Amino acid sequence: MNDKKQKERRIWLIRELQREMPQYQDIRIPVTEEEQWNLLRSLFNVRPPYPASQEFLKVQDEYLSELVRSRGIVDAESLPASELDPRITLWQGDITTLRCDAIVNAANSALLGCWQPCHSCIDNMIHSLSGVQLRIKCNEIIQEQGHEEETGTAKITPAYNLPCKYVLHTVGPIISGPLRKEDCDLLAGCYQSCLELAAGNNVRSVAFCCISTGVFHFPQQRAAEIAVETVRQFLETDSSIDRVIFNVFTDRDLAIYQKLLGE
Repeated sequence: MNDKKQKERRIWLIRELQREMPQYQDIRIPVTEEEQWNLLRSLFNVRPPYPASQEFLKVQDEYLSELVRSRGIVDAESLPASELDPRITLWQGDITTLRCDAIVNAANSALLGCWQPCHSCIDNMIHSLSGVQLRIKCNEIIQEQGHEEETGTAKITPAYNLPCKYVLHTVGPIISGPLRKEDCDLLAGCYQSCLELAAGNNVRSVAFCCISTGVFHFPQQRAAEIAVETVRQFLETDSSIDRVIFNVFTDRDLAIYQKLLGE
């Protein structure tokens, strides 16, 4: 029964998005659930940040909340603490499944998410599963401040349909040549800005992705060293955050963090 309801919601959302964006009306709705979700996600990815109707948001939120639930939710409180510091946790998994106060999104300077349909980056996954409200909210932030987000800074938004409460969006440095001290300082700024923003918004648990190490090409080893060093220094002087989760996706990042954290 639930699968049938989810299919009805999925197809309704696809048709509504095709109606909103007539240039995609000729795309035929595929048969399988996976292909339908890929089409829906693609339409989410390319939808401009204009307002959505209450009816659309109701159906979308029902669909995404059930999808998120069915993918499995990991409670951050159930994860083992590091021997280095009881407030630090290392976890390999999908950050969009994590229930904690806030997760960190490795955003671009426009803050509007990834526009490439079904791209594998974390920015795309977070926006796809959160819902169209996230791009709308991020656009409001950018319009209000009057310029793109600067590297090393961060903004906070609701997480909408994700299991966490908030998303911290930070823009990491893009590496196109030899690594410079300025790049390292900017990456440290990302972690520092997120921690300060979290502390100022009563966020007690924060999950960090590996900022800038994907398509931004920051070397993984040095990025992890900066992450651990910045977080540990912050925790030494601030007791407002109870748990920091270093979320890794690749086995290489896992091995790097395990060594740094003495695991």
